[in-house]
Order: sequence, then C-alpha cells, then structure tokens
Amino acid sequence: MTFNSVNIKSILIGIFGFLIFGAEISNAQQSKKISPNLFGLFFEDINYAADGGLYAEMVQNRSFEYSPTDTPDWHSLTSWNYVTQVFSYGTLNIETTNPVHPNNPHYAVLNIEHVGKPVTGPKSDIPQNRGTPSVGIKNTGYDTMIIKAGETYDFSMFARQISEEPISIVVSLQDTDGNILAEKNLTVNSKDWKKYTVTLTASESSDSASLLVLGTSKGTLALDVISLFPQKTFKNRKNGLRPDLAQLLADMKPAFIRFPGGCLAHGDGVGNMYRWKNTVGPIEQRLEQKNLWGYHQTMGLGYFEYFQFCEDIGAKPVPVLPAAVSCQNSGGTWRVGGIGQQALPMEDMQDYIQEVLGLIEWANGSLTSKWGAVRAASGHPEPFNLEFIGVGNEDKITPEFEDRFNMIAKAVKAKYPEIQLIGTSGPFSDGEDFEKGWEIANENNVSLVDEHYYKQPEWFLSNLNRYDSYNRKKAGVYLGEYASWGNKLKNAIAEAAYMTTLERNADIVKMASYAPLFAKKGHTQWKTDMIFFDNKKFALTPNYYVQKMFSTNYGDTYYKNIISTKKDTTLSASCIKDSKTGDIILKMVNTGTTEKSMKVNLSKFKNLIENAEKIVLEGNAEAENTLDYPNNIKPIESNFKVDKSFDYLAPPMSLTVIRIKQANKQ
Repeated sequence: MTFNSVNIKSILIGIFGFLIFGAEISNAQQSKKISPNLFGLFFEDINYAADGGLYAEMVQNRSFEYSPTDTPDWHSLTSWNYVTQVFSYGTLNIETTNPVHPNNPHYAVLNIEHVGKPVTGPKSDIPQNRGTPSVGIKNTGYDTMIIKAGETYDFSMFARQISEEPISIVVSLQDTDGNILAEKNLTVNSKDWKKYTVTLTASESSDSASLLVLGTSKGTLALDVISLFPQKTFKNRKNGLRPDLAQLLADMKPAFIRFPGGCLAHGDGVGNMYRWKNTVGPIEQRLEQKNLWGYHQTMGLGYFEYFQFCEDIGAKPVPVLPAAVSCQNSGGTWRVGGIGQQALPMEDMQDYIQEVLGLIEWANGSLTSKWGAVRAASGHPEPFNLEFIGVGNEDKITPEFEDRFNMIAKAVKAKYPEIQLIGTSGPFSDGEDFEKGWEIANENNVSLVDEHYYKQPEWFLSNLNRYDSYNRKKAGVYLGEYASWGNKLKNAIAEAAYMTTLERNADIVKMASYAPLFAKKGHTQWKTDMIFFDNKKFALTPNYYVQKMFSTNYGDTYYKNIISTKKDTTLSASCIKDSKTGDIILKMVNTGTTEKSMKVNLSKFKNLIENAEKIVLEGNAEAENTLDYPNNIKPIESNFKVDKSFDYLAPPMSLTVIRIKQANKQ
C-alpha cells in the first residue's frame, strides 16, 4: 500500500491531534468537579445543645411550661424558688385562665399579702431580717448563672396587675451569699398583659448567681416569660446565641447547617413532631413542648434563629421536616425493637402539606405573601434563599411512611420545582429500610438521600470504598449523621481517613455532617459528640479539629494520583484545588502506629510557591480532650517547603493538611 503526501499529512495531523486531545482527555480523567456543599454541620437539641447551651437565655423554665411529660418530677415551678424576705409573706400559684397567648397557657400568680419591716436590736442579724422586704421568685438558671463584672444583661417579663393598685418590683442579680450584683426597679401598672424591660449592669462577677423578681408593695400580679439575656450575644442579636459556642461553629466555615434534628424533628409521637410554624414569631407566642431526649424545648431557638444564624456565618440552611410520621422508637419502644411509629391521619395530610409548602413561602416568599409577611414581621424582609428541604429523618420505611412521603414530595416538586428535596434511607448503613428508602427516593426523583450511621472506627477503615461504585445517574448522597463511637484521637483519625474518600466521591456524596454537635456537662444523652461545654467553658474534641481541618481547607476540583500511598491500607489521601484562590490542598492520613511515607507529585500544577502552610493533628491514639484538660490534642501549624515531587513522612495516628499557593493567584 502506498501513501501520497495528502495521506501522510492527514496521518500526521491525526497523530498530533491525538497527542493534544488525548492528553486533555487524560488530564480530565485525572480530575473532576466536586460538590461545593460537602462539609457542613448538623445541629440537634440533644444534650442540652439549645436551651441551656447555644441559645443564650439564662432563665430556665421562663414561661412556667415545664411538666411531668418532659421529665416525671418536673412541674410548672421547676427551677423556680418562692422567696420571702424580712418577715414578708404571701402566696405563689400557677394559673391558666387568662394567659399571654393560648400557645403559652401557664403563668405564675404572685400574691404579696404583707411586706415586712426590718427589726433592729440584738436579734437583727437573723436570716429572716436580711435582704429587701418583699415576696417574689428566684431562678438559678441552667445549673447556675454566670455573671461577669461590667457586662450588661437585658431583663424582660410579661406581667399584668390583678389587684387594684400598681405593684412595685425589684429585679435583682445576686450571688449565693445574697450580695447584690445588679438591681433595678419597675412598676407593674396595667390590668392587661404588658412587657416590662430593664437593663442590669453587673458590679461584680459570680459563677453562681441567681435572678430574683421581688414584689415590694402589697398586691397581686401575674408573671410570665421572665427572661434574662446577656447583651453580648453572637453578632449582638436579640434573642441570640451564646457567642463563644456560636463562634466555634462559624470558625468551621460550614457550607450548610442541618436542623432541628435528628430524632427531634419527627418527635415522640405525632403530637410531638417539630412543627416549624410554632417556632417563629414573638417568643411569648411560640408553642413549647417536650423534647424527646428527656427535657424541654422553649422554641426560643426556632426556625427564624436557625435561618438567621446560617445567614450570619454564610452557611446554607437545610431544614428537616417530619414525613408526617413519628420516630419508630416513640414511647420508648427502642427497648423492644422500635415499634412505636405513628402516622398523621390521612384526613390531616392536606393541611400538613400546606404547612410544608408554607415553610418555603416563609423562607423565600415575597412580603405580600402570607408567610413572607410573617418573616418580614420578624425583622427579615429579604428572602432567606432556601435551596434544600429534608423530608423525614432515618424513619422506619413503612407503608404509612411511603404514602405520606410520596404525597409531600409530589406537592413540593409541583409548586417549587427549584427546591432540592432530601429523602431518607432509614437509621442504618444497609438493610431493608436502607434499600427501600433509596428506592422510594429515586422513584420520586429527589435530589439527595440522607444516610446515617454510627460505627466503630474499624468499620470506617474497612469501608473506604463505600461510595466508589454508587450510581452517579440517580440521587446524590447526603451523609447527614455519622461518627465513629468515641472522641479519642483514634476515632477522629479514622473519620479523617473516611473523609478523604468523601472528597474522592464528592461528585456523588454532595453533603456530609458529623453528629451530634454539642453536649453539656451533666446533661448528656449521647456520648459521642463534637463539642463538650458547661456554662463557662468548652472542650474541642479531636473530631472537631478533623472536621474543621477539612471544612476550612476545601475546594471545587478533586485530583487523583497526586499522592501515592503505595497501597498501604493504613494510609489515605486526597488532593483538592480551590479555584477561587488557586490553592492546592493536600490531605494525608496515617491510621497506623508507625511513621509512614507518601510520595507527592505536583508536576501537573504550575507556578506553585514552595513555602506552604502545614497543619498536623497527631498524638496518642487513646488521647482525648475534656473540660478539665481541653488541650491534650490540638493541631500544630507550621511552614512547609514543597517541591514538584517530594516524600512526606506522615506521623503515626495523624492527619496532615498542606496548603500550597500559586504565584499568579496571590
């Protein structure tokens, strides 16, 4: 066979084209665009995470709505003490006949029958002769109140005068010895419910203070929604968040926050489902209820505050609504296998569907819409730009669930096709509910399916290929709750290894959030958590540091074959590029007990600066941080010199993040 010049030219062009375009194809195969929303946070009011925790309200049971349904020995006056000073006397009762609002039915009635006078002489120094002559009530807060000298606190209460004459009130902050830290006077002078406010500036600090509301003149009055807030909240928001705890979350730069649960969302029976519309508007009108974790929800931290916090820290809101069924463990049936799921009656489903649609209108609707106007009245005329809604939370996939999920999904997709729906695959990483949940989600063409699992660290290390074979043509994955059982370094490093595979599969795993988030000392129902705290301080777990190292060092493109682990099963790694900054980010994990080498080849990247930033989390596998010893394990930052190709010696039981800048992106 002979070739003329045209044939030779065509062949040369073809070869040249293959070399160019083949190389481009090869490079494309080595990289892929990944989800911008991969690492976020999950918040649930468990372990006193909200009331007594992130929510900055200092008064416990401020609306007298505690009851035995919360905890068997609780009642309307739990956390309140009746106080009489200087030979004064009266009565204290709880009534419901004329409340501030039907959603807030209980209130206290204080009858000041007699205001005593101090005695003088030899017997003047007896306890009954001390303090302000008065009859009142005292609240010590959630365990105690922390008061700081020089700081200002906003007090408010609703009150109405029942007797004929106005009643004088002293509002006081005191320590355990009765020393006055701050004090103001006010007069209740209306027969109608009225909000009264004063500001209190502390003259001294106390770690065990109380709030006292004392009647100093004869008469009878009703009291409700007695509140004390530090003025220093996160972003100085009214009805705001504890600033140190909120800042810890902001520092993680989460892409999203999922809320309000968790099992809290679908509740302990259909009457206990978390209904978003009961958590917006003035706090005195919000409907409080039992927390299925064994305490109470004031709903002070409600949907408005969740959305506002997301906006404040640049995170997307991901509300989770019940799928019109309750937790399968309702009524404590988790002890016998979870047979307690209840379903909202079908005759109530259309109203419930309108409630789900109402949330989207509340978040995104115009000021002239019904629910958009409610949002605006709360102080946010602009839309919140909601993109995601979860329907259901690790539910038992029963026929009752399936019917109701299908109805909700169909209605949302019909009216708001732009909203990305998140389905659920039940409470486990596999099994019948898992398979059925995925099947229902794909039948409804939802965007994401919420997977949950809590496992031993060995499970995570044995399942590093879990998402490699997932179907990319169907729904994506939201790993909504996961953790290894424990808060030791070995748990966190196992999670870090797993998270490198989430980055590798971030084209299908679109979102992920560790759980649970907070746990308060002395009030912990779930033992594996990210942040432990009390009223004064906090401890960050190794798990927190791992999550933060990933979420603050993320990008939009994943590259394979940059870091060689030499097929060592104790090593895991990923390489990400942040196109906004041009930074190349390397993450290298060693779960073994000895130092291991990984080879890094950066030759495909141009104009890299050799002086990089390095963060290393390492230590004893059994080490952990506690409130008493919060700094046992912390990441160490340093500079690190990189070459086009280099070997990195990963310390045993460690996560290393190396961030490399490009010269033309400075």
